[in-house]
Formats: sequence, structure tokens, C-alpha cells
Amino acid sequence: MKTESIKKKLEAEKAKLESEMGSVGRRNPGVPNDWEPVPSDIGTESDIVDQADVVIGHESNAAILADLEARYDTIIAALSRIAKKTYGICEVCGKKIEEARLEVDPAATACVEHL
Repeated sequence: MKTESIKKKLEAEKAKLESEMGSVGRRNPGVPNDWEPVPSDIGTESDIVDQADVVIGHESNAAILADLEARYDTIIAALSRIAKKTYGICEVCGKKIEEARLEVDPAATACVEHL
């Protein structure tokens, strides 16, 4: 298995995700490795419609951030498995995950049989 090339893919995706998460959120200072939506200035708008737009925007950012963070966590876990030399092993049956599957999704945790 080409672990080094897969590690580079994972690190590139991690950097991309961090950039995307930074556009809708920030690192949570109280919880390591956690992200939170950027707080909005609700209440500074004089119009109730503008206030609603701010709330909807914040909720939208929270949803986007949750999706990005879920993928980010899978990337971090895959990099951890590489470091521990357990990468590419199906978590269900213990067999090797097909290289073609890992090429498509380098963070995969299961073989094709156990999708």
C-alpha cells in the first residue's frame, strides 16, 4: 500500500477542511480540537428582518461547520491510524481494505464488503 501518498492526500484534505471551517467558524478556545460557528452580533440590527437574517446565517454556518467537522474528524482518525500502523484494516472483519477503496476515500474504515 502507498501509505505515504495516502498520508499526503489526507494532510491536503485536512488543510482544505481547516480553511473551509475557518470561513464559517473558529477553533473553540475551551475545547481542544473542536470548532464553533463564528458568533454573530444578534441584536445590533434595528430591523427584525435583519435580525432574523443574522440568526438564519448563524444557523446555516453551524450546519455547514458540523458537516465539515465530521469529515475533519475522520481525516484526523485516519492520520492517527497511519501513525499507529493500523491504517487500511477493516474495523469490522480485520482484513485489509481494498487499495481502490482507499484511493477513493483515504479515510475509509471498512472494506467494500462491510460498507
